[in-house]
Amino acid sequence: LVLADIVESRDKNTGAHVRKTAAYTEIILNEMRRKGYYAEQLTDEFISDVVNSAPLHDVGKIQVPDAILNKPGRLDDDEFRIMKTHTTAGRDIISQAIELVPVSGYLNEARNLAAYHHEKWDGSGYPNGIAGEEIPLSARVMAVADVFDALVSKRSYKQPFSFEDAMNIIIEGSGKHFDPLIVDAFVSAEDEVRRVEAEFSEMTNDSGCFK
Repeated sequence: LVLADIVESRDKNTGAHVRKTAAYTEIILNEMRRKGYYAEQLTDEFISDVVNSAPLHDVGKIQVPDAILNKPGRLDDDEFRIMKTHTTAGRDIISQAIELVPVSGYLNEARNLAAYHHEKWDGSGYPNGIAGEEIPLSARVMAVADVFDALVSKRSYKQPFSFEDAMNIIIEGSGKHFDPLIVDAFVSAEDEVRRVEAEFSEMTNDSGCFK
């Protein structure tokens, strides 16, 4: 969390993003286990590793220039190309940490999250364009949490979507952007998601920073 906060402090757009996405990720994983989805993978250890490493999913943004990270408008093609490198940069940063501390098992999921959370179920994502269950489960879960939080949050370049509109966008992305089982779990846990969103809204000011 300390490392994630250092990275996030450079990004004036994201506010409590790393904490909110970690909370959404935990909700999704618990609901998936309740429903029996991916039962062999959703062990106590796996869920703990993913929740603990979720705040590191954007650690690669430390290598993205401030002018791009905080641009108050749409990125052009060259800027977006640079922004997309935060996935591979995050993968490399965490790989270095694993080499130094090889027994910290949760960092393996941190690396998966950092590298693959912008991949899409239909193969149209980045950086590798992998699809379906080729994408690590932790990253498929983070994809839903990440997009939902971006939708409901205010940014310097956009106003927040309503909770209902954001939920509908997630549902529309099922089978295209997102793993359908993960979307189903997320929607089923709507009350918990709404509670987390409300709690963080109370904790932050109009700019998205903690009060």
